[in-house]
Amino acid sequence: MLTLIKNGTLYDGSSNPPIVTDILIEKGLIKKIAKNIPIGKTTVIDATNLVVAPGFIDAHSHNDFFVDKINSSKTIVPFLKQGITSQVVGNCGFSAYGVHKESKYKDLVGGKLFKAQKPGSLDEFVKLTEGNLDVNIIPLVGHGTTRIAMSGYESRELTRYELAKEIEILEENLKMGAFGGSFGLMYEPSMYAPREELEKYAEMIKKYDGILTVHPRACSKVAMGYPLFSKSHIEQGLDEVIEIMEKTQVRTEYSHLIFVGKASWKSVEPMLKKFHEERNKGFDIAYDMYPFTFGASVITVVLPAWYMKMTETEKKKKSTRFKLKALITITKKLLGIEFSDMIIAYISKEYPQYEGKTVSEIAESEKMSYFDMYLKLVDLSEGKGRIMLEKYYSEDIIQKLMDDDLSIFMTDAWYEESGAQNAGTYQAMPFFIQKARERQIPIEKIIYKMTGATADRFKIIDRGYLKEGLAADITIFDEKSIVVNPKVPDSTPGGIQYVIVNGEVAIDHGRYLKPKSGKVLRKKT
Repeated sequence: MLTLIKNGTLYDGSSNPPIVTDILIEKGLIKKIAKNIPIGKTTVIDATNLVVAPGFIDAHSHNDFFVDKINSSKTIVPFLKQGITSQVVGNCGFSAYGVHKESKYKDLVGGKLFKAQKPGSLDEFVKLTEGNLDVNIIPLVGHGTTRIAMSGYESRELTRYELAKEIEILEENLKMGAFGGSFGLMYEPSMYAPREELEKYAEMIKKYDGILTVHPRACSKVAMGYPLFSKSHIEQGLDEVIEIMEKTQVRTEYSHLIFVGKASWKSVEPMLKKFHEERNKGFDIAYDMYPFTFGASVITVVLPAWYMKMTETEKKKKSTRFKLKALITITKKLLGIEFSDMIIAYISKEYPQYEGKTVSEIAESEKMSYFDMYLKLVDLSEGKGRIMLEKYYSEDIIQKLMDDDLSIFMTDAWYEESGAQNAGTYQAMPFFIQKARERQIPIEKIIYKMTGATADRFKIIDRGYLKEGLAADITIFDEKSIVVNPKVPDSTPGGIQYVIVNGEVAIDHGRYLKPKSGKVLRKKT
């Protein structure tokens, strides 16, 4: 079937200014771009006064742990409705594939956050998801997953055999078409890997001209893993990433450059300076970001591990409460966050009334101290509550990063079965467009960052641009109609008119048409 997009204002995915033209689609590809293409026997989309752009590429996602399920559309359609046609998955050290058949630790894959249906190789993942994908999947191999395959969550060095086997699994999956790999240095079990192991992993990714994405060991001024009284931990985290990159020469993407807590905001300028210094030295490093001032976290974010291990009787002792209150007060001060920055996303099915409210708001309504209310919420959720934590960015920091040539855009979000949703699941890409409009950033620059620049970054050779012969992943929107309301995180912004995946219309004015035309993309080697 032929599809003709008529009279659209076409942004081709580069930083070029737009042109008004037509696009003819045939067999999933862009067959022709020209003015006044004859209509003939085609399905016509009238794009007069609308922006026609390449489908948006989400540079950082975890949806490999969701697309392998039968009912995956429920979790993926919110991303489609944002204009996203492709997602880079396998980030933060965790992928739903990258496990050898003999592993006795398969059930542990997912980093205690996610659950893979049938963890195996990338080839097996492709077979498992074939015909069930709403978006294209761009796979990375998670170091945490390959390490789990060898030793679970054991906090030790791998044996020589285990290390060799881990690197062998990585290489096998790179040969299967993975675009690279990822580290999650803040998470088990990657946090236990010695530098030698990390470097060998990076060297193998470099061998196949892949990209290494890294969740650093720290995203705030103070974090576990570094001495308390030392250089800002978030800056030390970047130093570690750079050291691995310089040693191995691997193309490196610093995942979700965030500055958690106001105390870390002083690190913005020195870290941006360091990114650009490394680029000027010839190293291929950049970063991704999202448009919200908050991000997903756990309710125990300021609680010490020793407290969570205590019995209920020990927790209630006056001496324990005194020590804990002092420690939390210090931790909040060091981080630069308050209880008013903690927005409850989920406590349990019994307490939906807390969702969307800050700890301080709930405390005031129940006439409790902020500290006591916080501990009550921790107890009610059995330490498993979810929050959205403010002060990941300020608006000024967001603008600075959006303007920076080294940034690309992402969601780092997933659909939750219960509780309040992460706004990134529904609103991230349109919010970038809205912010660009409000701040008078050229729209072609923003489109480039979520299309061509991301495709170039990950070396996706057939997406990200509107050119004849490339895959027909296309997002059509009315720029002026895009209005985002992060206070209603599960609301889909208006303005996205059509989303086309591999030549098939998936979204038509908000309607999901169920084409299931997505694919697992393979890196050309």
